[in-house]
Amino acid sequence: MRNSEAIWDCVEAHAADLIGLSDRVWGTPETLYAEYRSCAEHNAMLRQKGFRVTENLAGIPTAVMGEAGTGGPIIAILGEYDALPGLSQVAGLAEPRELEAGGNGHGCGHNLLGSAALLAACALKDWLAATGTPGRVRYFGCPAEEGGAAKTFLVRDGAFDGVDAAITWHPNPVTRVDDPLSLANMRLDFTFTGRTSHAAMSPHLGRSALDAAELMSVGVNYLREHVPQDARLHYAYLDAGGSAPNVVQGRAKVRHLVRAMQLHDMLAIVERVKNVARGAALMTGTEVEIQVVSAVSNMLGNRVMETTMQAALEELGGVPFDAADRAYARAIQATLTREEIATPYKVIAMPPRFDEPLCDYVVPLYPHGEVLIGSTDVADVSWKVPLVQALVATHAIGSPGHSWQITAQGKSPAAHKGLVHAAKAMSRCAEKLLTTPGLLTEAQAEHRARLAATPYTCPLPAGITPPLQPRPAEI
Repeated sequence: MRNSEAIWDCVEAHAADLIGLSDRVWGTPETLYAEYRSCAEHNAMLRQKGFRVTENLAGIPTAVMGEAGTGGPIIAILGEYDALPGLSQVAGLAEPRELEAGGNGHGCGHNLLGSAALLAACALKDWLAATGTPGRVRYFGCPAEEGGAAKTFLVRDGAFDGVDAAITWHPNPVTRVDDPLSLANMRLDFTFTGRTSHAAMSPHLGRSALDAAELMSVGVNYLREHVPQDARLHYAYLDAGGSAPNVVQGRAKVRHLVRAMQLHDMLAIVERVKNVARGAALMTGTEVEIQVVSAVSNMLGNRVMETTMQAALEELGGVPFDAADRAYARAIQATLTREEIATPYKVIAMPPRFDEPLCDYVVPLYPHGEVLIGSTDVADVSWKVPLVQALVATHAIGSPGHSWQITAQGKSPAAHKGLVHAAKAMSRCAEKLLTTPGLLTEAQAEHRARLAATPYTCPLPAGITPPLQPRPAEI
């Protein structure tokens, strides 16, 4: 029996348990740094499967790490389990219907992400023991990818020290190796403080914090013309100072999000945004307090890791969807626009196939399609160790990220098939790194060369801590 078949058998041996874990996490959707139930489920599964568990990783109570094996290289497999606010949805439907009014939902598939990663770790653990291969697997249960930059904090505080390579994945409409592209970003809160007064009788005595926040927004909007074309600037008011128009508002708070393709560009734009805020405060006679909330880097690629994962995916083939999976996917696609369905094909440089509800093939490496880039804290791990991320089909082609459609499909048989498929790809990639002579060494040499050209600078300012949430009393 070939090694690949042996490690895939190890995946199948644990698949039912980890599919159950995914469905339980789907049923308790928790947002950034409040993933206490989800983390507890992963913790319990790690212990059930015989891992050595470290809780409260880097001082984050919803981060957990499990290790198995002895000696040899250390392969990290990264999982996530945070949800998104406002995306509650009944599972299995092809129409929007909230499960809980205003509730959270797994609209990015992280219930699948964490469970498949842990499934891959379980398979690698068993394979290491059965073959006597020197090596260790570490499963990292990571919270707060959605805006909380937990992995950046974990990297900064040494959680990945000693790791030799890292593997992860993400649910996607198509199966492929992810392009090593992401936007560095930083979230900052700007709190303006002025003086309240009667807006009619004594406006001259007031200093409007709301005016300052609005002037800042105007200044940042003018700044958009003078930043690199790949940069992105977003903002949201967190506190507009109140609802009474006859009061000069003495306090206002606005959050700005700055993104760019390169970390150094992002940091330079952040300084300019800060100066805009200071100018707005000066114009209005107010004070401004600036607080960094989170920050992540751009992704650092590794061709050795990427070609290794591509080989594992091609060996495995596409996700084995069936007729029932395709029927449900067609029902989901009926809620989408043609543009939404066509978008994933633009990314992989293929003409749209409107009669293809699910992707059951592997896209070639580096398809050079249209570039649509977001941000992720996985990027900071890529600067610490050689890293690769697979994308595996789990939902109907065209399903928008962060949507009710993704939540609805999160417990479907198609999603479960994608979960198992992702675990097989990741465990096979890890096996290749541990058994192919010189492969891991080559990946590490490439990583060192990239760092020599562009050294890593953690984007988090010294002293900043993650915005931890209190543990619910019932947990």
